[in-house]
Amino acid sequence: MLSRPTNLPAPDVEELLNRSCSPPPAPLADAPEAAPADQLVATSEEQCGDSMPPALRKLLLPLLLEVAASPYLIADSIGMWHVGEERFWMPRFIFQRTQRMKRRIKVGIFAGVHGDEPEAVLGLVDLVRGLNARPEVGRDYRLFIYPMCNPGGLVDGTRSSRSGADLNREFWQNSAEPEVRLLEAEIRREEFEGIISLHTDDTSDGVYGFAHYGAETDDLLHAALETAHHALPRCRSTLIDGFAANNAILRECYAGVLSAPPEQQPRPWEITLETPQRAPVHLQRQAFVLAVGMILARYRTQTS
Repeated sequence: MLSRPTNLPAPDVEELLNRSCSPPPAPLADAPEAAPADQLVATSEEQCGDSMPPALRKLLLPLLLEVAASPYLIADSIGMWHVGEERFWMPRFIFQRTQRMKRRIKVGIFAGVHGDEPEAVLGLVDLVRGLNARPEVGRDYRLFIYPMCNPGGLVDGTRSSRSGADLNREFWQNSAEPEVRLLEAEIRREEFEGIISLHTDDTSDGVYGFAHYGAETDDLLHAALETAHHALPRCRSTLIDGFAANNAILRECYAGVLSAPPEQQPRPWEITLETPQRAPVHLQRQAFVLAVGMILARYRTQTS
C-alpha cells in the first residue's frame, strides 16, 4: 500500500489508485443499458472496414469494458482517415458523473501521441477504471479522454505516425497530418479549461512535467509531481530536453506540441506529464493515475 501524501485534498487520490486496479463495477440499477464491449468493438471494426489491428484492440478493449459496465462513460470517435489501403479512427471517451444540468469543468486528457509510449495509454486506461469505480473523484468535471492520438504509431511501435511525422511538433503549424487536423478541430470546438498530455521519456531518471500559462498551472503540476512521487521519484536533472528544469517543472517546450489554439482566450492551463520509460511499467501507470487524480482534485478546490 502506498503511503498517503500529507497534502491530499478530498477525495483521496490514493483510493483512486487502489480502485484503478479493481474489476469494473456493475452498472447502476436505473442506468440505461449499455452495449456489450464486444459489440462496441465490432461496431468500431465495421466502421473501419477491416478488423482492428491486434495492438489497438488490446489497448482499447479495457476501456470498452469500462463503458459497457458504466453509467458515467460514453465512447465514440472524432473521425477516420486512410493511409494507403488502411483505415484508422480516433476514439474518444467522455466521463460525467451525473446528468444533472450545471456548469462543469471541461478538461481534455490525451495519450498515445507518440506510438512508442504505450505506458501513457495504459496509465490513462487505469485512470478511467479508477474514475468508473470512484466517480466522485470526477465530480464537477466533464472529462474528454483521447487514449490513441496516433493509432498508426501504436500499431507500428514508432514515435512517428504512419506517414513518418512526429505529431507532437505539428499542432497549429498548418499541418496536413489527419490525426493533427482532427485533434485541432476537436480542441478548438470544445474550448477546454485544462489540457493534460501523458508521455514517457526514455532518457529520464524520474517524473517531470511542462507547465504552461500562469502560477495556477505551476501549483497544479507541483502537487501532481509530489503525489506521483509515491510511485516514482521526480527527475533530478536541471536541464531536460534542452530546457531548464526547476524541481522537475519546465516552462518552455518545443513548438508544435499538443495545446489549445493560439487564439483561445482565456488561455487554459496546460500540463504535460512525463514518466521515465525505463522504470517498471506498473509504477509508471501508478504515477500517471496519482498525478492526474491530484490535478483534478486540486483544480476543483481552486475553482470552488
